[in-house]
Amino acid sequence: MRRTLLIGIILVLAVKGWSQQSPSYSQYTFNKFLINPATAGCEGYTTISLVAREQWLGFKGTPKTHALSIDSRLLRNSFIAKDASVRKKRRLSSRSGRVGWAANIFNDHTGPLDKTGVEGTYAYHLGFQNSQLSFGLSAMFYQFRLNKNKVQLYDDNQWDPLVDDIKGTLYIPDANFGVYYSARNYYGGLSIKQIFQSSIQFGDKGTSKYRFKRHYNLLAGYIYDINDNFTIEPSCLLKIPTSSKVQFELNTKVSYKENYWAGLAYRTGHALIVFFGINFDKYYIGYAFDYNFNSLMNQTFGTHEFMAAVKFGDNARRYKWLNTY
Repeated sequence: MRRTLLIGIILVLAVKGWSQQSPSYSQYTFNKFLINPATAGCEGYTTISLVAREQWLGFKGTPKTHALSIDSRLLRNSFIAKDASVRKKRRLSSRSGRVGWAANIFNDHTGPLDKTGVEGTYAYHLGFQNSQLSFGLSAMFYQFRLNKNKVQLYDDNQWDPLVDDIKGTLYIPDANFGVYYSARNYYGGLSIKQIFQSSIQFGDKGTSKYRFKRHYNLLAGYIYDINDNFTIEPSCLLKIPTSSKVQFELNTKVSYKENYWAGLAYRTGHALIVFFGINFDKYYIGYAFDYNFNSLMNQTFGTHEFMAAVKFGDNARRYKWLNTY
């Protein structure tokens, strides 16, 4: 009975947490790098972004996600030392500003399951007259933990060899790939996450073995200028995990002078998302609230997501293709 219950707990968490093996974000239109690695350095800025998300506030052990990322684009020219003397340097071209890069550290927590990831990304951008085509590849490294102290057995007073045999920490490599096309008024892209589909085995006896499944993300959006002050940005995100149901999100954002924005989104699974934010100078702050149309909302305070970011640099001067509009 105890063995069955433990495996059942892991399976229940797998259904809930593994359907979102790749963390969900409600404000994905602001930081598309979290969805598609090809967007790293796409805008030309150096962006540092922090996201904190907590689902179904009020319940213990519900999913919590925290992500800290930085993405940028290499300058047109760089200095590389050719000998021991720091005064003797040679100016070398860095592929005319086509290379982008990013780094991401995140933690995804669900009940006794805790996944911490480190991601490094290389992106390459091809500029056309009025648009840009980007490719991105990320190398991932996960630390996956199962906290035995949070696993409750049928009889807590008895020792269970299955619990004792569980490996508390596992280390897993993986990779992401993306393609992204962008112009002034529209964008779209495809990304594949968890390409390796690495396997996870909790115990030496092989009684609990699972595998990360590939996730396919299709992202598209259009930016329409209502007048000199207001823009409206409808977008959609199609998430196709090979381990669960397809999820579709329809999003509409309205911005005022690029300093204030607000919007609504609908996610299949009966969730309505309200979000808004503000920009002052190079700093950005945003908030999103997810409301679920089911009985769960009677027991929780909803899902909350906070975003803070800072952008450095002037992309219009640094990247020629952005001046062609």
